[in-house]
Amino acid sequence: MQAATYNLETRHPGWPARLGPLRVAAGEVSVRPIRLRDAGDWSRIRLRDREHLERWEPTAPGPWQDRNGFWSWPPQWMGLRSLARRGQCLPFAIIVDGQFAGQITIGNVIRASLRSAWVGYWVSSTVVGGGVATASVALVVDHVFASAGLHRIEATVRPENVASVRVLTKSGFRKEGLFRRYLDVAGDWRDHLCFAITVEEIGDGLVNRLIAERRAEWA
Repeated sequence: MQAATYNLETRHPGWPARLGPLRVAAGEVSVRPIRLRDAGDWSRIRLRDREHLERWEPTAPGPWQDRNGFWSWPPQWMGLRSLARRGQCLPFAIIVDGQFAGQITIGNVIRASLRSAWVGYWVSSTVVGGGVATASVALVVDHVFASAGLHRIEATVRPENVASVRVLTKSGFRKEGLFRRYLDVAGDWRDHLCFAITVEEIGDGLVNRLIAERRAEWA
């Protein structure tokens, strides 16, 4: 799969966009731009899933309840949308069977001769293990290589986060190394594995690979 040509004058190539749906074990997965009205679902899931999420996310000031309450979403949404409009990130909501179920973001987009970014994601505890994260990564990575003009996507994950390591491995990312004491997570500086994939490595696309392996199908 070759990266499509794109207009260098476009301020935010590849965003907004709607991707999917794919059918996986957990249900029908699609990806769309984040919305202001996601606040209620976003807050409800994150407050409920504190134990599931907090141990893997960078340490931030303030109590979890405050940082993930209903009124903390609007400024986050505004900040992400502003970055997206400047072409610096592509923030998406993960939708399962029509319901908000997580986020996936392409961040720190650098263009010019590098054309690189990172991917980060989280999903509701109710769909973990059902192929949702893997399908979302496949949809978004294929999209940014084909429509956003990027060449390389990186992901960093704690070695202990077996589920996320499995998602990246199944998606075709290769492990490049270990970053020592890379991020402050859960109150301490944690080692992170670095994974990456480039456009030359995806062949006919990550989605087509999932379908060929019978782990997903177009819905």
